Amino acid sequence: MKKYDQMAVEKVPKLLLKFSLPAIIGLIVNALYNIVDSIFVGRGVGDLGLAGVTVSFPIVTTFMACVMLIGMGATSLSSIRLGENKSGEAEQIMGNAFVLLVIVGVSLSILGLIFLKPLLIFFGASPDVLPYAMDYLRIILLGNVLFAIGTGMNNFIRAEGNPRTAMNTMLIGTVTNIILDYVFIFIFHWGIKGAAAATIISYGVSSTWVLYYFFARKSSLRMSLENLRPKKTVVKGIFIVGFPTFILQVTNSVQQLILNRSLVYYGGDMALAVIGVIMSITMFLVMPAMGISQGAQPIIGYNYGAKQFDRVKETLKLSIMGATAIVTFGFVITKIWPAQLIGLFNKNPQFIDLGVRGMDIFLKFIPLVGMQMISSSYFQAVGKANQATILSLSRQIIIFIPLLIILPRMWGLEGVWWSAPFSDLGAFVLTGLWLWAEIKQLNKTRDMVKSEV
Repeated sequence: MKKYDQMAVEKVPKLLLKFSLPAIIGLIVNALYNIVDSIFVGRGVGDLGLAGVTVSFPIVTTFMACVMLIGMGATSLSSIRLGENKSGEAEQIMGNAFVLLVIVGVSLSILGLIFLKPLLIFFGASPDVLPYAMDYLRIILLGNVLFAIGTGMNNFIRAEGNPRTAMNTMLIGTVTNIILDYVFIFIFHWGIKGAAAATIISYGVSSTWVLYYFFARKSSLRMSLENLRPKKTVVKGIFIVGFPTFILQVTNSVQQLILNRSLVYYGGDMALAVIGVIMSITMFLVMPAMGISQGAQPIIGYNYGAKQFDRVKETLKLSIMGATAIVTFGFVITKIWPAQLIGLFNKNPQFIDLGVRGMDIFLKFIPLVGMQMISSSYFQAVGKANQATILSLSRQIIIFIPLLIILPRMWGLEGVWWSAPFSDLGAFVLTGLWLWAEIKQLNKTRDMVKSEV
């Protein structure tokens, strides 16, 4: 029995834990890297350094969107093909994805370096913040292709039934990053350039690990020269299925653009630095839910392809319960020790006060995000790209961006903070209604399959 066959026979709770736990650990460690990185920059460089990293987020997020378009789209398709017992097609999808990741990594790096300064100004960098942002992002862009390979191809390791190795990819890169951050910033005194150098070196370590896994033939899915030749139908399929994730990340970039400009206008560079801290903490809260989502995706995709709809429903239910419970626990922590959490990044009392107030409002309804995140991932896993796209857009564009434009005009900086919880609540309601309709349809399809048998 091949590794991916376990998704059809092993008990769902055990299987979900087996797939999700490594993803959760890896993503938490990755989120911890972002927090530690921000702490190092905040304490080693200062408020302007934090603001420089924050204003770079939209550009980094846009590049990540392109990587996830390919990586998540391809792995969703390959999981379905494996469930249909079409391993040859799954390998072809993987080979095409690898080539696309390299092309995207190189192309976007070149474009980013050419238009770096105007992009950063457009995304809200003030004259004081701009030099820090340029020093940081110029180095990051040089390592984009390494990030694309390491992150994009790591999804296939998980999809073929080897989540522990996928977790190790993230652990190796993150630990490398944290160690080098300390060395470059506090020992070599390279400032924000040191943080960027640590990041791209960690990308190189992760991508080397992933390439070794595939080319040393440790994987069930084989990488071959024949499958590296792009095929129009395969590329089209990858883009269609990966589009919801792409849109989600691009809208994150648009959201961050409007958020950055609003914060600078209503609160100045300190507010911009504060949102970077809040985003790092938020990422730490939602990463476990994302880990469950990543763990559930190949299980849902495989069993959907194999027409095991009861296993699909059970995986979905357990994933939503687990994601909601974990995010809620993290939310409680932010309520108990808000000043201590903000104070990790910067000891300035004014910074802490602004951060505590912003985080209190910004995370009001964050426990609802777990269900919304799992549901969007479900629709992508079963190949329903339109539904997944709309649900992804609901939280980031359809609700959040209009609120981000309207509320600050009425409430100033307070309106910026309140845009997020209102968006979380609206997206939760919309997702719940759509998921309810989907489950009804899934039950009908299951009954039809059983009657045919």
